[in-house]
Amino acid sequence: MTDYPRDMIGYGANPPAANWPDGAKVALNFVVNYEEGGENCILHGDAASEAFLSEIVGAAPWPGQRHMNMESIYEYGSRSGFWRLHRMFTSRNMPVTVFGVATALERNPEAVRAMLAADWEIASHGLKWIDYKDYTYADERSDLKKAIAIHTEVTGTRPAGIYQGRTSLNTRDICAELGFEYSADSYADELPYYENGQLIVPYTLDANDMRFATPQGFNSGDQFETYLRDSLDVLRAEGGRMMSVGLHCRLVGRPGRAAALGRFLEYVAGFDDVWVTTRLDIARHWRQYRPDPDH
Repeated sequence: MTDYPRDMIGYGANPPAANWPDGAKVALNFVVNYEEGGENCILHGDAASEAFLSEIVGAAPWPGQRHMNMESIYEYGSRSGFWRLHRMFTSRNMPVTVFGVATALERNPEAVRAMLAADWEIASHGLKWIDYKDYTYADERSDLKKAIAIHTEVTGTRPAGIYQGRTSLNTRDICAELGFEYSADSYADELPYYENGQLIVPYTLDANDMRFATPQGFNSGDQFETYLRDSLDVLRAEGGRMMSVGLHCRLVGRPGRAAALGRFLEYVAGFDDVWVTTRLDIARHWRQYRPDPDH
């Protein structure tokens, strides 16, 4: 099994000391996925409408047709949900990482200005929020180069981090080739790690509001809040871990879910040993204290 291409061991029983600033037990990163306007839509040149992560659980793509209900659900995210999340985090002075789809950012310059004014990290979430599993290396690379160009134009800065999300077998290699400081396209650990010279800052699909829009998921804000609190409690007790919380403007931006998020933010604010930070700061901290031993 020496040629098996997966790492099933990782840090094993003895993970390295994280050395988070000020002796923090947990590095906590909130991610706002900004996808609205970058989703599958025939107006964007896609073959069918979007079918993923909306209030229409179990939706199917409509080939060659606009799905007006689906489009309006996504529009809610950029028109209302984003601003609710922006108020919630800025009023508490809590930093955020945005996974920004380039074409979505391009379609809402006012939201981008608000992200920049709040000093949020804006990482790349690709050119469009579409599935890349069947793309060729060249075509996916071309899209990501376009994403970098648009992102740089609309934010004023080239993205340092990347989370493609709906990946292909080639995504990791393409991201490394294009020089990102870190990739978040992994769910394999609770600490950053290196893979072939690339720093991986793993993400999450469990402490994630996407489960409001999946058959096996949260059906009330209380479930989401409890899950987040329990996750943080376990990680604080263990110490030296990282926690990601995934958010979507069109999902947790709804008032009945935002209430639960707000309660969790107040819970977090009660701890002085939780480092609420951006993904880029976690990546740079890790490079400083845990440089890649192979490079």
